[in-house]
Amino acid sequence: MLNQTSVTEFLLLGLTDIQDPQPFLFAVFLTIYLVNVAGNGAILMIVLSDPRLHSPMYFFLGNLSCLDICYSTVTLPKMLENFLSTHKAISFMGCISQLHFFHFLGSTESLLLAVMAFDRFVAICRPLHYTIIMNPQLCIQMAITIWVIGFLHALLHSIMTSRLNFCGSNHIHHFFCDVKPLLELACGNTELNQRLLNTVTGTIATGPFFLTLLSYSYIITSLFLKTPSCSMLHRALSTCASHFMVVVLFFAPVIFTYIHSTSGSSRDQDRIIAVMYSVVTPVLNPLIYTLRNKEVKGALRRVLRKSPDVKGSTRQ
Repeated sequence: MLNQTSVTEFLLLGLTDIQDPQPFLFAVFLTIYLVNVAGNGAILMIVLSDPRLHSPMYFFLGNLSCLDICYSTVTLPKMLENFLSTHKAISFMGCISQLHFFHFLGSTESLLLAVMAFDRFVAICRPLHYTIIMNPQLCIQMAITIWVIGFLHALLHSIMTSRLNFCGSNHIHHFFCDVKPLLELACGNTELNQRLLNTVTGTIATGPFFLTLLSYSYIITSLFLKTPSCSMLHRALSTCASHFMVVVLFFAPVIFTYIHSTSGSSRDQDRIIAVMYSVVTPVLNPLIYTLRNKEVKGALRRVLRKSPDVKGSTRQ
């Protein structure tokens, strides 16, 4: 069947349907984006440069920081541009590309969070076998696997969405191109696309979430049964608290968005929730891990202490 799409571009209406330029929101989200890039970039630099952080936990943390920078970059630059513009157009292929990379990075992050939970489970519940189980080869294989699964999941949605016919309105009631708002604009039957969204994306979201909860249930049970002192118990729980906080902040809005059915009355709600997992969570990750992790803070202090020494040696 030939593609009868007559739409060559879409108009992103943004956080609100108001078309006027919004310099205040531009300043707010530009600040958030810069903090996100700086914070996650700092963690990535520290993990790569400090030999003490060359362990599975920080290997996956480095992957998370890289994902968060790319994840926000898929949506925020275009969103910032549209805040200062009255013509908020994005080409058809640009829209499909944004949809692809958004789901690619988002689904990869959901799988990565589950892998990080498994890493903590092995470290706390199987400490004597940790180095054997979480060996470098396995860590690299798991990282490659989740990136590939994320890419294939996004490719499925981008291909299926690009094959739809768009012959009516080209106004997307969102600040980026996503499957749900595009399905609202499509002409013809979108039942297969909706089913794929609910089942495949729903599985990508809920599967890792429940595996993460399972890992933490084992961790908490093991800590209370095996930890001899309250101070050791507190330290172990504190190590996991930051990761679990990230999990809740990321998965709760994602599951709510992609599990409940598409409806026009939920547009504003969907946009606000999308801000949570695509803008707020990536900028909170470096703050949460830095504030609650002594090793990361120690590595950051070592980097800062080296900076004056390097400057002083260059003067001499």
